[in-house]
Amino acid sequence: MQTKELELKANQIRQDIIEMLYIAKSGHSAGAIGMADIFTVLYNNILKHNPKKPNSNERDFVILSNGHICPVLYATLAQNNYFPKSKLKTLRQLGTKLQGHPHNLSLPGIENSSGSLGQGISQAVGLASSLKRDKKSNKVYCFVGDGELEEGQCWEAIMFAAKEKLNNLILIVDRNFIQIDGNTQNIINFGNLNKKFTAFNWTSIDIDGNNLKQIYTAFNEAKKNKLKPTCIIANTIPGKGITYMENNYKWHGKAPNEEEKNLAIKELNLEKELILKKLNKNTKI
Repeated sequence: MQTKELELKANQIRQDIIEMLYIAKSGHSAGAIGMADIFTVLYNNILKHNPKKPNSNERDFVILSNGHICPVLYATLAQNNYFPKSKLKTLRQLGTKLQGHPHNLSLPGIENSSGSLGQGISQAVGLASSLKRDKKSNKVYCFVGDGELEEGQCWEAIMFAAKEKLNNLILIVDRNFIQIDGNTQNIINFGNLNKKFTAFNWTSIDIDGNNLKQIYTAFNEAKKNKLKPTCIIANTIPGKGITYMENNYKWHGKAPNEEEKNLAIKELNLEKELILKKLNKNTKI
């Protein structure tokens, strides 16, 4: 898929997230919006999946550990025809299948239930270990937030994955430097995450998490790794594309009001117009 077409898809996902959260009047904005580019590349260019056969034994698995960014997962699944886009408007409503943290039995395409941070890596490691022992070729993609790496359970799973040489496991760290109560560096300073994962015997790739070409290249490099698990440290801008939201930790767990929603949609529509103007059929990712 062409770069500009992917940009349009990511832009639409961001608009869908804003609309969903505005209707819900609650939820997590900045992280979900910042990850739109990565989800777009994964589901359109990398992931082995089939919306018509969501439980196919041939599929790759997506484990969302930082479940609070689920609006980006829901919007991506709807865009890829896993369920009608109209369902997005039911986010966090009473009786909805689009819960504030995903539930694996509620909708097709959702592989794990999440809520308590830090558990998703363990789920992914268990799944990857099982697949490898059964000599299956499926890949496991696990998303985590940088804030949840403060959990000790994460590092236990990371050590076990290295010991088992789980080359079918690809971890994506949303390195956006925010969590609900401030900047991650001020709460627990990880230092250089790239060096940490390398020290734990992982292959570590550091990228601009909002650069489509870098995302695509990193995923392909990770898929080719035959020796050990891979961590993609995605340096993202929380609230990407929305000026008042970018890099502001206060938007970690906040939904826009009507005025903020309108400002965000206006800004994203301006971006969309620029993408359409630049759209070139010969520009390949």
